[in-house]
Amino acid sequence: MAVRLDPLELGKVIGEVVDRFVPTMVLSVRFGTKVLTNGCEIKPSVAVAAPAVQIGGGVGDLFTLVMIDPDAPSPSEPSMREWLHWLVVNIPGGADPSQGILLVVPYMSPRPALGIHRYVLVVFQQRAPAPAVAPGEEAPGVRAGFRTREFAKEHGLGLPVAAMYFNAQKEPASRRRRY
Repeated sequence: MAVRLDPLELGKVIGEVVDRFVPTMVLSVRFGTKVLTNGCEIKPSVAVAAPAVQIGGGVGDLFTLVMIDPDAPSPSEPSMREWLHWLVVNIPGGADPSQGILLVVPYMSPRPALGIHRYVLVVFQQRAPAPAVAPGEEAPGVRAGFRTREFAKEHGLGLPVAAMYFNAQKEPASRRRRY
């Protein structure tokens, strides 16, 4: 009998980013036509714009979406772990992040400088609406050293209800032909 490993454990998302949890919501993520699966590789050039994200849930449910890079600036020395790439709150159940309070922290595309980086999207169910934040209002230094667990605890979010991760690495510089 084969043992099925959870891809989030295999990718060390559980342990390094979040504690073990039981997914209770459906999370669908895609960049253009590329539908993400845990551990798939995405070229940074494909992820320049924010992904299309669909979160399950019903009317009255609210969610928080966090996207981080736990491998910044490099997987062997992640001294900026976790680098916050995106934070959206008050996303209605069954909706995408564009229907939440956008730009609590605006989307920043993957920019891995060295090695293969994991980019983790974590969804938390909110118990109540979060207070409004002006779009783009961002405290200096909020991206480097973000802590998903601490953020969830601070805001009473509990364990995640869904998570997914993808890998990206620096693309080679384009080579131009000179005639």
